[in-house]
Amino acid sequence: MKLTVQKAGKSFGDRTILKQIDLTVYSREFICILGHSGCGKSTLLNMVAGYLLPDEGEITVDGERIQGPSKSRGMVFQDHALFPWYTVLENISFGPEVQGVPKAKARETGQEFLSLVGLDAYAHHYPAELSGGMKQRVGIARALASNPEILLMDEPFGALDILTRDMMRRELRRICDKLKPTILFVTHSISEAVYLADRVVVMKDGEIADMFTIGIEHPRTFDSPGFGEAMRRIERILMKDEEGAGFDE
Repeated sequence: MKLTVQKAGKSFGDRTILKQIDLTVYSREFICILGHSGCGKSTLLNMVAGYLLPDEGEITVDGERIQGPSKSRGMVFQDHALFPWYTVLENISFGPEVQGVPKAKARETGQEFLSLVGLDAYAHHYPAELSGGMKQRVGIARALASNPEILLMDEPFGALDILTRDMMRRELRRICDKLKPTILFVTHSISEAVYLADRVVVMKDGEIADMFTIGIEHPRTFDSPGFGEAMRRIERILMKDEEGAGFDE
């Protein structure tokens, strides 16, 4: 699988959001897209998802142009977006059922991914009965159960408290080590990007300001050799022309 963004641009009215974006993502890569609020990172993710189309340039997967949403690209939002009237298991099984998988097989698949995120005991609970971190684990399981080629994650841990967020980062890395999906992950957090990513794409003002490989073996910690320097490199880019609110450490 190869995702290619070529000279992609997007405007809303007279405001240019993205300018001539070029990006290639290969199978099993974990890419973090990082930048200040309003830099265009979520717009880029939504174009890869097919929810928005570029005004110029093109986005392709294995040479086929993205022209709308597809089951091959799963999305995890900051708001978990679970159906409140479905149980946890029903939520996770929903994607396979919509794809035409027989109900019994879809539930079996749902149970597998429920086990993957460690929530077997909550199969028959409803979303309102879960904590924020548990809801996001269900959201990740639901996206993965549809067997997407690319998993798109738009600040999925942004609304969580710091301890739950740290736990979810480790949980996501565990899932990645097991399933090896291709992931594009939008974040404001410098440390989160360095902890998770194979490559970091730093965006400013609708453009890619820097893009580099982290090159630190997993599992990573703040004390891993090169971790601090990677964070400083990103911070230098973001702070070059402005004192930046809008990103976290």
